[in-house]
Amino acid sequence: MNEISISMSRYMRDNPRLKYIFFGGKGGVGKTVMAGAAALWSAKQGRKTLLASTNPVHSLSNLFEQNVFGRPVMVCDEANCYAFEIDTRDTIERSKQEIREKINWFLRFADITTKAEDFIESATMNPAFEESAMFENMMDLMFKDEYDFYVFDTAPTANARRLLGMSKVYGLWVEKMLKSREEAKSLREMLSFSKKEEQDPLLDYLISFKERMSHAKDLLTDKALTAFFFVTLPESLPIAVITRFINWFYEFGIPVGGVVVNGLIDKSQVTADSAEFVRNRVLMQEEHMELIWKTFGDRVRAVLPLFETEVKGAHMLNRLVEKLMADGK
Repeated sequence: MNEISISMSRYMRDNPRLKYIFFGGKGGVGKTVMAGAAALWSAKQGRKTLLASTNPVHSLSNLFEQNVFGRPVMVCDEANCYAFEIDTRDTIERSKQEIREKINWFLRFADITTKAEDFIESATMNPAFEESAMFENMMDLMFKDEYDFYVFDTAPTANARRLLGMSKVYGLWVEKMLKSREEAKSLREMLSFSKKEEQDPLLDYLISFKERMSHAKDLLTDKALTAFFFVTLPESLPIAVITRFINWFYEFGIPVGGVVVNGLIDKSQVTADSAEFVRNRVLMQEEHMELIWKTFGDRVRAVLPLFETEVKGAHMLNRLVEKLMADGK
């Protein structure tokens, strides 16, 4: 008989230093409600907890039925539980200003008369720029260390993969930039008549940025501190999505906490007189649950029912907490 070997609550007990947890999966599988339930559970344990959305299409305000955009707000009347939909606009503007300063300095350094604004517009129109800003915001939250526990509601898996992979991508980029910068500086010094060493703010920035990305990677790959949980429905497409991406997270070094199955119809409520649609859905889910157990096995942390209404507001979230954190082996 298929059953959970290590429940979510057991996993948390077995990893007492865990501080950063992420929920991801295909769009529409219930990542946000799982993240909300995990944050509420953590807060009830007495830890000051922050639930932050790194999904450009935020839904925490809808989940909690109160506005949490742009600032941490206490939710569910739980003194230790705060939710926050990250506003990237300020970060984007700040990044534009930093880019403007660096480009202006470089153009003066290279005696180039081209206007910096042309470069800035080109750089910031990139679709990945907002994603980069979101990564910066996420790292700021983690580095400030103002909370005991952090829960992140991520974008659909492919976007989450890019987001969490940015520390590695940035690291490779900075290494190349540093090498080019050192070569350019060395050549300039060779050609200069002056032996006076000029300050190089761009080089200083790259070194600082490299240290920041190294710190980010250390946190994201520390299995004692970090875990990524995949959420799926007992349906073929969301199962295929996490099957495809779960190995990438392992390869990158982000610890995978396990898989949470959402939306399972309670078979005891279905009879021969139930609607054919419902009976067919139950049969379909049974087939996909077999695939889930076969594919993920002892990595399944919880199997949650399809509730009679949507999970929204404090009452339903507390019901979900009981199911998600039901004690097991």
